[in-house]
Amino acid sequence: MFETIVWATDGSEEADRALSLVTELARAHGSKVVAVHADEILVGRFGGAPVLADEEDIRVKIEKQVADLRDAGLSSDFVVETGVRHGVAELIVAAAAKVDADLIVVGTHGRGAAATAVLGSVAKDLLHRAHCPVLVSTATGVKAATLG
Repeated sequence: MFETIVWATDGSEEADRALSLVTELARAHGSKVVAVHADEILVGRFGGAPVLADEEDIRVKIEKQVADLRDAGLSSDFVVETGVRHGVAELIVAAAAKVDADLIVVGTHGRGAAATAVLGSVAKDLLHRAHCPVLVSTATGVKAATLG
């Protein structure tokens, strides 16, 4: 059913929890896993810089997780989508479209204003923008899904 699953990750604990769901789904469906990390760039007078100060550490961590997936027998790739004027959700959706994803799985922090308290802003945006189904994973399980 799911040939290609995008695991949207920012290197957080929430994303790591979502990875266990991605792994289960990939095994059950014989899916390829594409880890997608959105790297937002701040642009100013002196050039661009990543929004996250520990960007390189995050990339190294995700590369290791993708290698672990491969070692476990799962077909896996790692994609970094970089953007200046696009939000994280838009970058993830663009990457998912490029790899013809059948499903996007994302973990959520669930912080912020009342509108994003349950899902988180990136997860909420993905639910509205994605061309394919989206599963949102929280500490207590899957909170939301959309058919895309």
